[in-house]
Amino acid sequence: MGLKSASKPKQKKRPAPAAKLFVLDTNVLLHDPTSVYRFEEHDVFLPMKTLEELDNNKKGLSDVARNARQVTRTLDEIVSSREDGIRDGIPLTAPSRKLASGRLFLQTDAIAGELPAGLPAARPDNEILAVVVYLRRLHPARQVILVSKDINMRIKARALDLEAQDYFNDKVIEDIDLLYSGVRELPGDFWEKHGQGMESWKREGRMSYRVKGPLCQNLLVNEFLCQEGDPPFQAIVREVGGKTARFETLVDYTHPRNNVWGITARNREQNFALNLLMDPEIDFVSLLGQAGTGKTLLALAAGLTQVLDGQRYSEIIMTRVTVPVGEDIGFLPGSEEEKMGPWMGALEDNLEVLNKSDGHEGGEWGRAATRDLIRGRIRIKSLNFMRGRTFLSRFLIIDEAQNLTPKQMKTLITRAGPGTKVVCMGNIAQIDTPYLTEGSSGLTYVVDRFKDWAHSGHVTLQRGERSRLADHAAEVL
Repeated sequence: MGLKSASKPKQKKRPAPAAKLFVLDTNVLLHDPTSVYRFEEHDVFLPMKTLEELDNNKKGLSDVARNARQVTRTLDEIVSSREDGIRDGIPLTAPSRKLASGRLFLQTDAIAGELPAGLPAARPDNEILAVVVYLRRLHPARQVILVSKDINMRIKARALDLEAQDYFNDKVIEDIDLLYSGVRELPGDFWEKHGQGMESWKREGRMSYRVKGPLCQNLLVNEFLCQEGDPPFQAIVREVGGKTARFETLVDYTHPRNNVWGITARNREQNFALNLLMDPEIDFVSLLGQAGTGKTLLALAAGLTQVLDGQRYSEIIMTRVTVPVGEDIGFLPGSEEEKMGPWMGALEDNLEVLNKSDGHEGGEWGRAATRDLIRGRIRIKSLNFMRGRTFLSRFLIIDEAQNLTPKQMKTLITRAGPGTKVVCMGNIAQIDTPYLTEGSSGLTYVVDRFKDWAHSGHVTLQRGERSRLADHAAEVL
């Protein structure tokens, strides 16, 4: 008599965890108008106070007002897609074009949340906190999370034992130390592992190498390679395909014979930057670095050389965000360039250096004539009037780009027409725009998005070259 096989007990399927419920603060919607679509399978709840604050912010021509109007149109589109009631939530799958699969809930009832006596209920932030308290009691099995860009709001929420988070979707990278630097140090055994079957040739005074090996697949086009030695090896990656890569040695801008408008590179990173700025095949250059590393000076020197000597570009256009560090100085009289004057002190300082370093032999008269010639080929433009413009064969410099949002950065860079080169530079440790962080800055955004394009390059400048006092101050203060 055969033994019957024991039937395996059926495993009970674990119930899927309930979708999280995210309560959005107004500043999240004003920061990213599409934020209601950024929570994937989870649900989104908008308190009535958030909708009222959107209404209060929609008037005007600022970016905040523009975003408020865009959010209102998005919400209208979502609500209009629902034919029956909205009390049970509105599916976001169709309005978001399958970007989100959760539901949008709008506050439909008056909520009297219990808050400590020290928090007056009339304040907008506290009304939103009261909604979070109510929702957590209403849905004890669900994770109810407040999302806000306001640090104080998040602190108050945690003090009330509520879960609160920053809005992370706009962050390009979590750790700013992982941001692409544009420079890679080659290991000491690089040539032993990659030198077998290497090809090399010389063209226009520059050596090219084609190597094979495991490191090649990690390289990016226009990434700089360096290796200490006597002499040190410095090259730029020109092609990458599988485990094969082609390098090309650099023009040595540290040598006086290769000076750019009288300026020579003082360190390795400045030499890398000038190689990008002077390369006609590179359409977009981003330069990062703290104050005094030479970003503006190098960009202006390269621009003047290619405008006045090489005539590659017709003029230099320089712009920056007008965010004051201290109190604002009020309205300014004059033309667009005169209004931008107080923000362009860095331009004047660097032009003074360049005017002294151009080796002009004509004394004060010749220097004054050169200054007038230079000023005639540099245009200062305000960001406010960039929309709709197209710049043909211009050398466009965007200074203090760390204060731009990704959307503003896109608006600026898409102004470039045929033959235009765009240079973005800034210091992401000095952000003056509210709600922008190192991880969400427009400068961080373009460095990360352009790093693998064949016509762009990036360098993070490390050493300050302003003065020994400035270098010491940057270290100890």
